[in-house]
Amino acid sequence: MELNISMLRRLLLMLVMVFSFTIIQAQEKVISGTVTDANDSMGIPGVSVVIKGTTIGTTTDIDGRYTLNVDANSTIVYSFVGYRTQEIIVGEQSQINVILSVETENLSEVVVIGYGTVKKEDKTGSVTSVSSKDFNKGNITSPQDLLVGKSSGVVITSTGGAPGSGSTIRIRGGSSLNASNDPLIIVDGMPIESVGNNVSGSSNALSFINPNDIETFTVLKDASATAIYGSRASNGVIIINTKKGAKGKMKVNYSANFSVSTPEDYVNVYSGDQLRQIANENRGLYDPLNYEKLGTENTDWQDEIFRTSVSHNHNLAFSGSEKNVPYRVSLGYTDQNGILENTDMQRYSGSLNLSPTFFDKSLKVDMNAKFMMTNNNFGDDGAIGSAISMDPTQPVYDGNVESDGYYQWQNYGANLGTPNPVEQAKAVNNKSDVYRIVANAKLNYTFPFVDGLQANLNLATDYTESDGQNNRPTTSPSTLVPSAWGKLSDYTAENRNNLLDFYLNYKKEFNSDNRIDVTGGYSWQHFEREGTDYTRSVEDADHPLQIDNQSEFKTENYLVSFFGRLNYAFKNKYLLTGTFRYDGSSRFIDDNKWGFFPSAAFAWKIHEESFMKGIGALSNLKLRLGWGKTGQQDVGDDYPAQSKYTTSRQGYYYPIDGVYSPTLRPNTYDPDIKWEETTTQNIGLDFGFLNNRISGSIEYYFRETEDLLNEVTIPSGSNFSNRLLTNVGSLENKGIEININAVPISTPDMSLNIGFNFTHNEQEVTKLLLNDDPNYIGLTYGSGMTGTTQITRVGEESYSFFVNKQIYDTDGNPVEGLYEDIAGNGGVINGDNANKYIYHSPTPKYILGFSARFNYKNFDMSTSLRANIDNYVMNQVASGASYDQMQQIGYWKNMPTYLSETNFVKRQFTSDYFVENASFLKMDNISAGYSFQDIAGKGIDARLSFTVQNVFTITNYSGLDPEVDGGIDNNFYPRPRTFTLGVNLNF
Repeated sequence: MELNISMLRRLLLMLVMVFSFTIIQAQEKVISGTVTDANDSMGIPGVSVVIKGTTIGTTTDIDGRYTLNVDANSTIVYSFVGYRTQEIIVGEQSQINVILSVETENLSEVVVIGYGTVKKEDKTGSVTSVSSKDFNKGNITSPQDLLVGKSSGVVITSTGGAPGSGSTIRIRGGSSLNASNDPLIIVDGMPIESVGNNVSGSSNALSFINPNDIETFTVLKDASATAIYGSRASNGVIIINTKKGAKGKMKVNYSANFSVSTPEDYVNVYSGDQLRQIANENRGLYDPLNYEKLGTENTDWQDEIFRTSVSHNHNLAFSGSEKNVPYRVSLGYTDQNGILENTDMQRYSGSLNLSPTFFDKSLKVDMNAKFMMTNNNFGDDGAIGSAISMDPTQPVYDGNVESDGYYQWQNYGANLGTPNPVEQAKAVNNKSDVYRIVANAKLNYTFPFVDGLQANLNLATDYTESDGQNNRPTTSPSTLVPSAWGKLSDYTAENRNNLLDFYLNYKKEFNSDNRIDVTGGYSWQHFEREGTDYTRSVEDADHPLQIDNQSEFKTENYLVSFFGRLNYAFKNKYLLTGTFRYDGSSRFIDDNKWGFFPSAAFAWKIHEESFMKGIGALSNLKLRLGWGKTGQQDVGDDYPAQSKYTTSRQGYYYPIDGVYSPTLRPNTYDPDIKWEETTTQNIGLDFGFLNNRISGSIEYYFRETEDLLNEVTIPSGSNFSNRLLTNVGSLENKGIEININAVPISTPDMSLNIGFNFTHNEQEVTKLLLNDDPNYIGLTYGSGMTGTTQITRVGEESYSFFVNKQIYDTDGNPVEGLYEDIAGNGGVINGDNANKYIYHSPTPKYILGFSARFNYKNFDMSTSLRANIDNYVMNQVASGASYDQMQQIGYWKNMPTYLSETNFVKRQFTSDYFVENASFLKMDNISAGYSFQDIAGKGIDARLSFTVQNVFTITNYSGLDPEVDGGIDNNFYPRPRTFTLGVNLNF
């Protein structure tokens, strides 16, 4: 028995040794093989071959071969850009040859379109999708800033650098003159109010969305993609989808950034010493009695009103699944301080997404709710202009009790002297509180008795409420109203927007050659707006409040629509799309109430043809053709076709029996007014090479807007004015767009993604009147002080500059008041429109965008640049500079140092000398980050980042910033340079 036990022990020991040897052998196993392309059986170089769950791996050589040390229990992951990833268990294999088939991720991803989705490879229209990984980085508080420079044909120009400021968005140029040029924006299926109907007290219609909650932007540009939105789609459509929950245990994300913003530069103005020198050198020009008013200071007023500001932003999100209900909850807080004193914005936001399913997943529900509360402090950006004009020889404070210690010109209200910029900026109480809730529930039901048939219902509401005030103390004279000190003004507003969408969708694949996707539905939307305004003034501290104006308004409009779309695919190579929308708008009456907006598109996947199979480098080639009509019913008035009466303001009352009572005044109206219609033709070519490591598109478009709204002169007595807004005009936009994306580096440790886009757009107004008058001037922009500087005329681009042609001396200096005699008046320049000419436009002719994203192991770096070429700006800061304006009506005034270049004694607002080429190259941001995995073994992933925004601008424009919304540079709130430190935690 003992012998048997001894033998058993020896046998067990031998087995353990053999088993250990086997394990050692398994751990030291070497495998090799070749990775080839399924299409041409050629080896693929650069394929990532990595042991799953580790960073151990290699890449294939030029012939697709590889060698790797593994153990038998390992799973090997084979991946390469443009191919389906494969996973293979090693087992006892020593040689593993892998065949990878093409699957372009970019083409197979789903793209959101109107009332549905489509695979990117099956899209027939001009659609661009930008996901969160490609968003701009930094201290982003406005959603549209994520998209700047990312899509061809899309121009986003911020209205300035104020906290929470909005932007002007244009897609393929503007299609209107008097109606809105803003694109239709849809957030999680809810079309929101246009920018023009933004609630009082809010500077940004998109501010209710926390940028951290956004997953994708989808831009629909041509009519074949937008026509399903009918009467609101002439200016394109931007669809915003926010992040959703996903199945699995709860995940928590916390992100925060801390930023410092500084003024990039100041307008160069004269110092106190320089102003005193100019005054002494020009004694014959100024009133000698006013020299005693020159002070002894050298005050830099711009430095006094601008500051370095510190801001911070925090976001907390919970996502996961509870009882098979995916959810995502997020909370956000933003505290943004402006670089101008007394400007800031605090925003509190929250969002909730629930995606439950019922009846064995036949009924899918997607519920979204977003809440936003914003506290805006707008301050007074008029202080920016005052800081340029205010006499630098005067102090900031002089201890004057009547003006709360600030220096002010004596008899300020009577002589209209420049207000003290510091008092103007700091003493104002210009604030608002805005509350907004946007919520919707989308239900998708799959019918069990009809394969492929689904019903969709979307119920949504958008409610906004605001109240605010713009007050000044009785010690403040900054209202520029003679004898008025102090101001009290407050307002309230409410906007309501309710939506019901219902549509059926039927998808059927009859065989391998034929499939259809049909959608048909009904939409109802109701907008309501109301508000009150109260303005009161105080003559001085001893006088009671004097009510100047009190008004209130309430308005509404409805949209009712029927829509449909058919997608048909034959042999997965030939794609047809047809859409229609039949829209009814309460803004119009009788036969003009309804409009029909159709579209058609065709796409041919050329690379799927048999004669293209031998071209190994080509991975995608698709031709797209599109045509369609869209409309524009946002004409700025809910009742343009109906007679209305306006109540007179106080001060314009009529005495009846000794009592002053308000009267009613009839307004001009056109009972035949209708929406504008835009017809778009589009041809595009999508391409991809080297398994789509290089991909992109090129397309040409032509857009013509008819029934353009324009204000024309009508016979006196035929209406309640001699000017009428009616449908008489037309304009055209045409252009080319190019998008290129490249992945020059793709290895397990390193990758580089590059994106480039190019846009060339030309606009021309083709009609403004019922008859042709080549000299007729439509829209004008300017004032009695500056003269008309922008007009609209047939044959030109809208808002082109309308100026006098400057004459120069032999040294190339402008000669004051001397212009070319365009009208042929024998050398006499009268200064009227006959002696002016069209000189360029503020709209850039060429737009370029460039982005790059680089990763090396845990380090990442990204940047975005863009360029505008041939955009022009009227430098009104410079055109208002003259020596005679330095001393007038009893006070001294500073000037920009541009004056030393022109030496103009009198202002020359309409000289083309001040219309400058404002082409520029900007680096919007550059960001670097480092990621940490599984910190301290606690399952926490982190990323630290540092970002600089508004890095540099290369331009020949002499003003502060060449990017000026509208083309008139007149002391707008400057965009700061911002440095941001960010942290992102996932656990």
